[in-house]
Amino acid sequence: MLPILFRIGDFPVHSYGVLIAAGFLLCVWLSKREAARIGLPGERIVDLGFWSLLVGMLGARILFIITRWSYFREYPLEMFYVWEGGLVFYGGPIVALPFHLWYCRKYALPVRKVLDLAAVAIPIAHAFGRLGCLSAGCCHGKATGGSWGIILNSELVEPHLRGIPLHPTQIYEAASLFGLFFYLAWRRHRKKFDGELALTYVIAYSIIRSVIEIFRGDSIRGFVIDGWLSTSQFISVLAVVAAIVAWISMKQTAERGPSA
Repeated sequence: MLPILFRIGDFPVHSYGVLIAAGFLLCVWLSKREAARIGLPGERIVDLGFWSLLVGMLGARILFIITRWSYFREYPLEMFYVWEGGLVFYGGPIVALPFHLWYCRKYALPVRKVLDLAAVAIPIAHAFGRLGCLSAGCCHGKATGGSWGIILNSELVEPHLRGIPLHPTQIYEAASLFGLFFYLAWRRHRKKFDGELALTYVIAYSIIRSVIEIFRGDSIRGFVIDGWLSTSQFISVLAVVAAIVAWISMKQTAERGPSA
């Protein structure tokens, strides 16, 4: 755990922000390379990535604030303390997807191809973000019940979990996301229809997130059914159902040929 990477004078440079920035830059670089390979305008894709980051982080912060509204109602200024962590990932896509569709329509970009391109690169940025969570001490796990695990001495850790070994859920998710990136990068040469990679990403990440939520110990992430179904698990279920329906529709359209 290393919340402050270094200082410039009295100004602290937080590891969380540095890792998110590094992940974003790598994501954009990969997207631009892939755009060139499939014949899409690289500069448009870079612009889309930049604006999607801003819009997505806003959505992720808003969803986090919603899940902790009782706290932020008392301390409204802390809504802006993003350097301390506090993003619910699903808020990003929920807000960024409509923007993405609008941008593609405005600049006549093929929506499904662009979604596939994004689906390959996003897990890398997200994995770096989870490493940022590890450095800040947020999104932590439950107690392991043994001597293994990681100890996080952070104010972001639930008081009763400080100083004891916890499941390294940030590492679990980062490792899963790196694996998902490599699978999608391999799969991009073998997809059957445009949009397949994006739907694969939605289904795979929803499963990954739902499983990891079982080991999470931070109650502030919010629950739909207290102690049983977290906000992220609930969204994951909806996302999987929507992705499966879309998969069936797109596959049938692809099988009918170009005329469809």
